[in-house]
Amino acid sequence: MTTYLLAGGGTAGHVNPLLAVADGLRERDETAHVLVLGTKEGLEARLVPQRGYELLIVDKVPFPRRPNKAALMFPSRFRRAIAQVRDHIRAHHVDVVVGFGGYASAPAYVAARKEDVPFIVHEANARPGLANVLGARRAAGIGVAFAGTPLKGSEVVGMPLRKEVVELDRAARRAEAAEFFGLDAAKPTLLVFGGSLGAQRLNEALEGSWEDILATGWQLIHITGEKSEYADPDAPGYVVRRYVDRMDLAFAIADMVVSRSGAATVSEISALGLPAIYVPYAVGNGEQRLNAASAVEAGAALIIDNADFTADTVRDEVVPLLRDDERRRGMEHAALSVGIRTGTENVITMIDEALVR
Repeated sequence: MTTYLLAGGGTAGHVNPLLAVADGLRERDETAHVLVLGTKEGLEARLVPQRGYELLIVDKVPFPRRPNKAALMFPSRFRRAIAQVRDHIRAHHVDVVVGFGGYASAPAYVAARKEDVPFIVHEANARPGLANVLGARRAAGIGVAFAGTPLKGSEVVGMPLRKEVVELDRAARRAEAAEFFGLDAAKPTLLVFGGSLGAQRLNEALEGSWEDILATGWQLIHITGEKSEYADPDAPGYVVRRYVDRMDLAFAIADMVVSRSGAATVSEISALGLPAIYVPYAVGNGEQRLNAASAVEAGAALIIDNADFTADTVRDEVVPLLRDDERRRGMEHAALSVGIRTGTENVITMIDEALVR
């Protein structure tokens, strides 16, 4: 029996690909012992046990960004975290470690090296995080979701995606999706969303332009975010939801998407062959713009800067694209050329190769 230790967490961007690989390993071999390493504070503390996996805890030790008291304490705290992971590796006879970035991954990489256990690095973003930059130097394999990610020796494996997305047949599910949202399956549909918390910029732009979108003959699904106070105009063909727990059906009826460009979002949209307009989140280190770059370069998507995305922009750039069937078909074809549905299998292949070296 092989024991796998999957390290990552903190955000959905780290937890979801980790869980996709965990599920893939368990489905392939029911006897596989799959463990997850994470922190008490991260999203993994709730999602991992819900999915039926044992969560092993490591202290959350952020890398210091400035010289302060936390920086002085970092070396001793990091050594403690490494020792915790080494104890886990020995106690559970771990055969291989797989890191997905985040606070749990950095000590996992060091501990695996000290215990002479092979480890794999998967980087979801086009701009890698510090933990994966450090781990990639000694990794047995490095998988990235996007071409051009600056990790030496890396291989483009794609993003391990949710099963409901990987297995989605959009055409076969379109009628079901139309019924779910109360829309017409025969009419084209634009899907606009900004993640679970929504995107204020997208909401403001849609508030002043939704009538222009409907005037093209398109329908509109607008997911505003759980905390949004966006007023639903209750117009035929315009579905407003704060949250949708069936994104597979939203994708099934969508013919084009406007969204933020988180790594998982871009990967899912491209894998499904959907043309997109990405409005990268302006806060952070610019990774959202980079995540969308390969899709834009392939001709599958457009980027509009957050500051420029207004109701006038929707009228000037989005509406003409809705009316241009030929251009959208070209974008669909390009999306399929860069989209990868086999990210989970590709990461598992890298794990298998590390085990036989």
